[in-house]
Amino acid sequence: MSTPSYGELSINGLWKNNPAIVQLLGLCPLLAVTGSVVNALGLGIATCFVLMTSNTAVSMIRNVTADAVRLPTFVMIIAAAVTCIELLMQAFSYELYEILGIFLPLITTNCVILGRADGFARKHAVIPSLYDGFIMGAGFTVVLLLLGAMRELAGTGALFANMDLLFGPGAANWKLVLFADYQPFLLAILPPGAFIFTGFLIALKNLIDAELERRAQARAEPVAAGSKRVRVTGTIR
Repeated sequence: MSTPSYGELSINGLWKNNPAIVQLLGLCPLLAVTGSVVNALGLGIATCFVLMTSNTAVSMIRNVTADAVRLPTFVMIIAAAVTCIELLMQAFSYELYEILGIFLPLITTNCVILGRADGFARKHAVIPSLYDGFIMGAGFTVVLLLLGAMRELAGTGALFANMDLLFGPGAANWKLVLFADYQPFLLAILPPGAFIFTGFLIALKNLIDAELERRAQARAEPVAAGSKRVRVTGTIR
């Protein structure tokens, strides 16, 4: 099987086949923890780490794993990667680990990760599989961050609150208050707000795709038939 180019993998992961707003996979953590930027970034980093680790490991054993035990093996690899990121978060950002709660171990059952392991990594070499895991994780993280920023801004009028939970005490003053005396809009932070803003992102992407397709069709249309000047060279007999 031919390996897609890195450009194709990048476009698929970030736009054409984005796991969050195109495949609509991993919606449970996507909707649950995007009430703020720091929560979204924490889960995004964890998911990206698991995707890269599991894709790499699956690719390395792809030629020695029997089909009968393929999926259980992949799940064990993913669970081991999730355990590693849980331990790292417990050690370095325990408060954020407590906030994310059950959604960290639930990464094990995230369809994005198992889908990339079975659909891509088991068919391709290690480096492309590693990059595929990174770019798919990056696409998922970008959507998480957009949702987190939109919901935090609409809900509180500020951005980047509590970033010290992830980056340490030096990030305690990163909070940007964009609207003074802002009346909190709680719907944006609550679960219904997650569905509403996700719908906005999907609609925006569909509009952009439709406009790009319209422009591509306009460029591809043949020139209308009509009279043209013809330059004749040489001797006419």
